Amino acid sequence: MASEARRRAELRLPERDRMPRWVPRAIGLLMAAVVGLATAAWLLDKLRDLLVVLLVSLFLSFAMEPAVNWLARRGWRRGLGTAVVFSAFALAAAGFLAAMASVLADQITKLIDAAPGYLSDIERWADEQFGIQLSTDDLRAQFTEGGSAASLLGDVAGNLVSVGSTVVNVAIQMLTVALFTFYLVADGPRLRRLVCSALAPARQAAVMRGWELAIDKTGGYIYSRTLLAMAAFLAHWAAFAIIGVPFPIPLAMWVGVLSQFVPVVGTYLAGLLPLLIALLDEPISALWVAVVVLAYQQIENYLLAPRVTAHTMNIHPAVAFGAVLVGAALLGSAGALLAVPAAATVQAFVSTYIKRHELIESELFETHEDDDDEDEAEADDPVEAGDDQA
Repeated sequence: MASEARRRAELRLPERDRMPRWVPRAIGLLMAAVVGLATAAWLLDKLRDLLVVLLVSLFLSFAMEPAVNWLARRGWRRGLGTAVVFSAFALAAAGFLAAMASVLADQITKLIDAAPGYLSDIERWADEQFGIQLSTDDLRAQFTEGGSAASLLGDVAGNLVSVGSTVVNVAIQMLTVALFTFYLVADGPRLRRLVCSALAPARQAAVMRGWELAIDKTGGYIYSRTLLAMAAFLAHWAAFAIIGVPFPIPLAMWVGVLSQFVPVVGTYLAGLLPLLIALLDEPISALWVAVVVLAYQQIENYLLAPRVTAHTMNIHPAVAFGAVLVGAALLGSAGALLAVPAAATVQAFVSTYIKRHELIESELFETHEDDDDEDEAEADDPVEAGDDQA
């Protein structure tokens, strides 16, 4: 028995060669983490559309809540105030879409009718200017009775089933967004109480701080964009009416809405439609439309936008541009629309936890604008300049 025990003791591994007890547990936790991440990725892929709908609804609730809170403080019931704000938003959107639909339908009809004449003018111009004989008979035939372009409505009618299914899907998504947004706004205080009741007081303060910043920044974003859109609408309406562009009011609405609410490329898309319509109506008018759009863009960038956004939403243009690119890469068009207010909210929330220090002296901090202002002030006051010379 003693020899058997001695033999087992000799075969026993040294302590340093044994597997640590935590290794199997770590392997198990790693495998569980891999399975959990794979499951989360699968769920995110399956629920991506729903998550996008929830994010859009949350953004719209942040945008509408300041108006609903304003009505609630004046004695309105929260549900009724939410319904009023929703109705105003729906009427504005319906009016905009109806106006643009009438413009597009009329211009498409005019384009099909006038296309043969435009092609004949192109043939004549090429022959007179360059001596080039162009033949557009085949292309012109597409716009005459029986041609493919003239029978476009018939082709569309043949695809009504697919078009109808797309319209139904979009309508369902819009209804889902509207329902989520309505409940998030109408039951906002109750939802916040439910969330914060599960948190410690310190975490409640942090959550409410972030929620308040999100509402303020998103509401400020919508407020500033609406003011700038109204200014763009009025300016372009007057300009288009003076130039003689067809449908000046709908086209001015198009420019105002698209230039302010579509990030990055909105300005260029906004000016493209009135430019094309003016070109179809009177080519010289298209030149004046381009001048008006470019001139107003400079006025807005350097005079209007800094003064409006300084009181509503403080975010650097480079940060806004980068946020739009990131949002578009992650969530497409919805992410691009949500990117700017989300970036402003994150920036404002993080800035509350950053301690600012006094700056050191450095030439790289100087903009030299103050020096120019002082020189201009001295030039405007010849009395003080004469006293200095004396």
